[in-house]
Amino acid sequence: MATAAEELIARSNRLGADPRNTNYAGGNTSAKGTATDPVTGEDVELLWVKGSGGDLGTLKESGLAVLRLDRLRALVDVYPGVEREDEMVAAFDYTLHGKGGAAPSIDTAMHGLVDAAHVDHLHPDSGIAIATAADGERITAEAFGGKVVWVPWRRPGFQLGLDIAEIKAQNPDAIGCILGGHGITAWGDTSDEAERNSLWIIETAAGYIAEHGRENPFGERLDGYAPLAPEERRARAAALAPVIRGIASTDRAQVGHFTDADVVLDFLEHSEHPRLAALGTSCPDHFLRTKVKPLVLDLPPTASVEESIERLTELHEQYRQDYAAYYEAYATEDSPAMRGADPAIVLIPGVGMFSYGANKQTARVAGEFYINAINVMRGAEAISTYSPISDEEKFRIEYWALEEAKLQRMPKPKPLATRIALVTGAASGIGKAIATRLAAEGACVVIADLDLEKAQAAAAEIGNTDVAIGVVANVTDEAAVQAAIDATVLAFGGLDIVVNNAGLSLSKSLLETTVADWDLQHNVMAKGSFLVSKAAAKVLIDQKLGGDIVYISSKNSVFAGPNNIAYSATKADQAHQVRLLAAELGEHGVKVNGINPDGVVRGSGIFAGGWGAKRAAVYGVPEEELGKYYAQRTLLKREVLPENVANAVFVLCTSDMSHTTGLHIPVDAGVAAAFLR
Repeated sequence: MATAAEELIARSNRLGADPRNTNYAGGNTSAKGTATDPVTGEDVELLWVKGSGGDLGTLKESGLAVLRLDRLRALVDVYPGVEREDEMVAAFDYTLHGKGGAAPSIDTAMHGLVDAAHVDHLHPDSGIAIATAADGERITAEAFGGKVVWVPWRRPGFQLGLDIAEIKAQNPDAIGCILGGHGITAWGDTSDEAERNSLWIIETAAGYIAEHGRENPFGERLDGYAPLAPEERRARAAALAPVIRGIASTDRAQVGHFTDADVVLDFLEHSEHPRLAALGTSCPDHFLRTKVKPLVLDLPPTASVEESIERLTELHEQYRQDYAAYYEAYATEDSPAMRGADPAIVLIPGVGMFSYGANKQTARVAGEFYINAINVMRGAEAISTYSPISDEEKFRIEYWALEEAKLQRMPKPKPLATRIALVTGAASGIGKAIATRLAAEGACVVIADLDLEKAQAAAAEIGNTDVAIGVVANVTDEAAVQAAIDATVLAFGGLDIVVNNAGLSLSKSLLETTVADWDLQHNVMAKGSFLVSKAAAKVLIDQKLGGDIVYISSKNSVFAGPNNIAYSATKADQAHQVRLLAAELGEHGVKVNGINPDGVVRGSGIFAGGWGAKRAAVYGVPEEELGKYYAQRTLLKREVLPENVANAVFVLCTSDMSHTTGLHIPVDAGVAAAFLR
C-alpha cells in the first residue's frame, strides 16, 4: 500500500504533467498522515508538502518538506498578525520533522491549517481567468454553485492559510476556492478525491468560459498585423534577436528564447493587445518571471527591420523610465534595490515573442508563463473584463523580502553563465571537447558540424536543449553559415563566443598537393573562418555586449615543417585573421584570439581521418605511437589532448582575460621552433 508521501508524489506528477493544470514550478500539493517518531517510538501526525522552488511535474521525495502538524498548528497561537506574517516563514523551520526535507514554501500554512488530508494549490489558466475577471466573485458563484468559494486577493502567506481554513470550516460542502487574482485551491479526504476536485474545478471553469464567453475577446483583427509566413517571420526574428537581446541585457546579460506559437501571433494580431499587455500579468508566479508588463513593438510586421529597430530602441527607453517610476512609486526604505529596468518579455506583432532570463530554462519558462497569461486574458475578457491585481500589490511581491532572500540563496553563477557559444566542427575531437568545457562552465552551446546527426548526438551528451543543440553547417557555404548563426540566435537569443574550429588536413608534399587539395583546405579553414566570423560579428556588434572570437589555428601557422604546405599555409591565414579582426572589432568590445595546438592525436577527427597515418610515415614511427612521439619532442614531454585546447579556449573567454585580444596561445607542450616572436 502506497504511503501518504508516495500518493502525494504520484498525484503531483500527474497534475504537473498537464500545462492546463499549472505552470512549471507553480503551485504546491500536500498530504497529511501518521508516521513513527524515531525518538519516542510513538505515532506523530505529519504534513508532507512540496518545498520551495520545486516543480509538481518532476517532484520527487527529496522535494518535499516534512513538518510536525501539531507544532505547525501551534503557530496560530503565536501569529503576530498580517503586518508581521513574513516572520512565520522562519518559524516553519521549528516545526520540521527529522531533517525536514526541502525548504518549506510560503504556502505551507495553507496546506497545514486547512482541515483536509490532501490539499492542492494550482495555477490553471481557466481558474486564473475567473480569478482575474472584474466580477470574478459573481462568476464563481454562478459557475460552481456552493462547491467553490471566492477568496478576495491576498498575498500568499500565513493569513491566507488562516482565511482558507476558515472558509472550509464555514462551507462544509465546498471542495475548493478561487483565489482572487491568483489561482485555485482544492482539497479532499483522499489523494484521489483531492485530484478529482482539482480537475473538476479546472474543467468546470474551462467549460463555463467556453459556454458563456464572447467570440472575439481580443477584439477585431488589425489591418496589416497578420503573421508573416513561417520562413519570413523566423528570418525577421533572427534579424531582430541580437538587438532585442542587447535591449534586455542593458542592466545584466540575459539568455533568450523565441516562440512564434499561434497563441502569441493571434494575440498580437487583434486590437485589444496593447491595452491588455499594458495591464500586465496577475498570478504571482507569472509576473515574477515575466516582469510587471512586456515591451510591445507598436509597428505592424510590414515595417522594415531598420524601422523596427529604431522604434524598439525608443520604446526601450520609455520602458526603463516607466519601470523606474513604478519602483519609485511603491518602494519603501526597506525595499531591496531595483533589480533592473529591462523587459523580460518582448512582443513583436506578426513575428512572435522573445523572453529572457539568467539561463535558457528561465527564459523559456518566462515565455511559457506569458502564454499562460495570454490564455488567462482571453478567458477573463471572454466572460468579463480582465482585472489583474494592482501594480502596488505586484510590487509588494516582486520586491518582497522573502523573494529577495530566495534570490540571495541561489548559487553563485558559473564563470560563463548567460554566455552563448557557437563551436564549428564540434561533433568530435577538439571541437567537442571545447563545447563540453564551455557548457560545463555555464555557457549555452551550439554544436555546428557537417553531420547533423552527429552534431545533435554530441549536444545530447552535453545536456538537454536548454544547454546545447546541434545544427548542420558547411562553413564553406555563406548561406549555410548564416543559417547556423540564425539557428543560434533563435535558440538562445544571441551569441557571445564563436570558436572557429572546423578543419581538415591532407599531408602531402608540394609536388603531390593538387589545386583541389589546396582549395579544399583553404575553403574549409581560411574561407570558412572568414564566413563564420563575418556573420557572427554582425550579431556581436548589434548586441553591443562585446564577445569573443577564438580561432583554433596551429603550431604549423608559425612552424615550417615538411609535407603539409596547404594545411600550414591556411593555418597561417587563420592566424593573421586573428590579428586583423582584433584590430577591427576592438572598438565594439569584441576580443579575437587564437590557439596554436600541436600533435593532438587522441580523439582528433583530423588524425583519425588519415592525417595521423601520413604524419607517422613522415616521422618514421607507428601511427599508434604518434602521440608519444609528439610528446617526446616537446619541452614538457607531455602529450596534448583535446581537453588541453578546450582549457585554453575557456580561459580566453573568462573575465580574467578581459583585456587580452590579438593573442595566440600555444598549446603544444613546448615546441621551441614554434615560439611566437
